[in-house]
Amino acid sequence: MKAMGSSQSRGSGGSPRTPSEGQKVVSIGVVPRHADSADPLAPVPLEVLEEILLKLPAHQVVCVCRLVCREWKEVADSDSLWRERCRREGYRLSVEDRLPHDWRRFYFLCKLRRNLLKNSRAEEKLNGWKILENGGDQWVVENVRVQHPNSKVTKNFVTSYGVCRKSQLIDLNQEGYCAEFMDGFQPHIKISDWYAPRWDCGCEYEIRVHLLNEKKEPVKTFAPEIMYFGQWNDQKWNQMTHVFKDYGPGVRYINFIHGGKDTQFWAGWYGIRVTDSSVELCPSVDR
Repeated sequence: MKAMGSSQSRGSGGSPRTPSEGQKVVSIGVVPRHADSADPLAPVPLEVLEEILLKLPAHQVVCVCRLVCREWKEVADSDSLWRERCRREGYRLSVEDRLPHDWRRFYFLCKLRRNLLKNSRAEEKLNGWKILENGGDQWVVENVRVQHPNSKVTKNFVTSYGVCRKSQLIDLNQEGYCAEFMDGFQPHIKISDWYAPRWDCGCEYEIRVHLLNEKKEPVKTFAPEIMYFGQWNDQKWNQMTHVFKDYGPGVRYINFIHGGKDTQFWAGWYGIRVTDSSVELCPSVDR
């Protein structure tokens, strides 16, 4: 029986075989052999190895392939591999002259990037939201009164004459962002919320977003001043945005809260409208 990592292939003369001159190969735990050897453990040229890794699922490259040996780890960790993977899968820089410091990190942030809020466009009524306050005639869902900038948005949540607030708590670990990733990479956390008044009634809008630690204590908070709209306004859609940066280690949850009410105490649903809210983790080179 041949021991892994110690056996040698020998020709009829008994001398060890060596790779062809100029042939770059990668060992996988055995002494290098000819690339055309029938032995399944024969070395793989670097360019062939990179192509193989490009065709495997990304998580296998990181969790399995890079553990094979030192040479495989170097290829699996190389910027060239992950830059090419980004190119093939269509993950492009939003600012071409700002290159990422780590192409592997950039790839996974693009791969995982999505809206972490559920039912953000009121397509499933109030499912997925925790109602914190349900004043007046309570929250309802209606069709948008004025076309939203995103034509796919057709519904919105509507507040009443008493304060209405709702929230979602995002567990980052459950969404695929483990503690080591959050503390080591600290991706930007991008918040967006769309809100609009009715033209015939004054109203107010508020939003608060907390980054929380393991004990669900605030690490960072975004809480702008309440927005007020008077009666006879243009009822157009407005967007609230914020990006959390350099927030430090320990972030494990994101608590998103928004709401409002009308300011004239009219029965029915004349308060602020909200829809298409989003929370995304994105590469730091994104804007």
